[in-house]
Amino acid sequence: MRAGGKHNDLENVGYTARHHTFFEMLGNFSFGDYFKREAIGFAWAFLTERLQLDPARLWVTVYREDDEAADIWLKEIGVPAERFARMGEKSNFWAMGDTGPCGPCSEIFYDHRGRDPRGDRPGPCDEDGDRFVEIWNLVFMQFDRAADGTLSPLPKPSVDTGMGLERIAAVLQGVHSNYDIDLFRNLIA
Repeated sequence: MRAGGKHNDLENVGYTARHHTFFEMLGNFSFGDYFKREAIGFAWAFLTERLQLDPARLWVTVYREDDEAADIWLKEIGVPAERFARMGEKSNFWAMGDTGPCGPCSEIFYDHRGRDPRGDRPGPCDEDGDRFVEIWNLVFMQFDRAADGTLSPLPKPSVDTGMGLERIAAVLQGVHSNYDIDLFRNLIA
């Protein structure tokens, strides 16, 4: 579990129901033991079987060039094409900096349909409104980016996933805003 905030989300604090300056992130990691197929399967099984979220409320995005993850989601997991989207580098490609380990991301969103009409599909956080809330990000570190931008495969691809504790609590408690979960309600009341 990671406690803290994200520097690149600060401009969204106070403007959305899901961004705040302190949050807890659940995650799992693989350093060469398993990769996309297993990570995607673990995430889907946890959300739909363990937490019993309705699969019809879950939407998935992948990096536009990540055909491997797309095939796993569409053909193996069975996510319908109408709840699936390919996104650009800004939304679905992780990098620590200009050089070094990097790779495509796959994000799982919960659809708060009926509670917030803004947004007809998941998208970049500056475009998507609060109808779709990203609940889990799966980062597939499979490349090493050189100074000239060239991507070379890593010898041991890794997985780093993160699920927002407050976001999943909001979904499970049937509330739209992170600020309405029992933990915050007791602090704010």
